[in-house]
Amino acid sequence: MSEIPQYLKEGFLSVEELKEYVELPDEDRLRQRPVAIPECPQEIPCTPCAEICPTNAVLMEHPNALPVVEYEKCIGCSLCVQICPGLAFFMVHYIGNKARVTMPHEILPVPKVGEEVILLSRVGEEVGKGKVVTVIPREKSKGDTPIITVEMPLKLAWDVRAVKVVRE
Repeated sequence: MSEIPQYLKEGFLSVEELKEYVELPDEDRLRQRPVAIPECPQEIPCTPCAEICPTNAVLMEHPNALPVVEYEKCIGCSLCVQICPGLAFFMVHYIGNKARVTMPHEILPVPKVGEEVILLSRVGEEVGKGKVVTVIPREKSKGDTPIITVEMPLKLAWDVRAVKVVRE
């Protein structure tokens, strides 16, 4: 019997585990334009990301295969982030000493462009503050979830996967 993966025990995928499933893009690619990052470690029958990709950058050998992104083909459109029913796709883009991470946002309220938000790590801990730069509302998303892009310190790009809105 094989050992149960840590992400199934803990309820989140660590960056170390992610690197076991995905070859991450290098810094040069991350600085060119946003790039899709599949954080999908389970082989389940699911292909919306590959089907919606306009450049065929998301590849799957078969419907149960893990998605693989050909980073040079990815144009940063975020359609895979929008359509993923498992909320397992993100976009990362390095700009100077900041990173922009595009992510699904399921927690109400939905932040507004320009709003400062609290950045949450993969385990839900507060790790800093960021600024919302784009919002695709649920009604305009290809899926049923709002999609936001948040600017944050570069060092947090691989850890932040959610935000909290605090309004007075």
